[in-house]
Amino acid sequence: MRSREFSKKQERNQSEFDQKLIDLRRVARVVAGGRRFGFRATLVIGNRSGEVGIGTAKASDTSSAIQKAVRLAGKNTIKIPLTKVKSIPYDVSGKFSSARVLIRPAVEGHGLVAGSSVRAVLDFAGIKNASAKILSHTKNKISNAKAAIEALKKIRS
Repeated sequence: MRSREFSKKQERNQSEFDQKLIDLRRVARVVAGGRRFGFRATLVIGNRSGEVGIGTAKASDTSSAIQKAVRLAGKNTIKIPLTKVKSIPYDVSGKFSSARVLIRPAVEGHGLVAGSSVRAVLDFAGIKNASAKILSHTKNKISNAKAAIEALKKIRS
């Protein structure tokens, strides 16, 4: 009974979040008979009002990999304090692996200026006026998105 109530509550929480798939890859592991193929899905979820999360999961088919990634992203959401103009209060930078990201606030009407997966993270967080710059030379979408999350974690109200 209790687990059923929890799953319904978790379903309701997941439904209020929008999601975007930022990476879907076929991965392989080598076993005695050859290679076994599976899929890795990475997606960003957010409610566009200060909560955002990222999840990466693997499974044998794409739909279950995406479902697992949604569940993980829901567990890893962070809350961000936003200003009245839907921006961040001050400059922040974040680093994950070799990726480095700088996020700066902007005036109202400036819009969201960011590239690749960093744009998705900021958009789903509800940030409307900000600039972001990927300072590293990596093109890895997952590392860049996680670096953006690390930067947003540093914001205190």
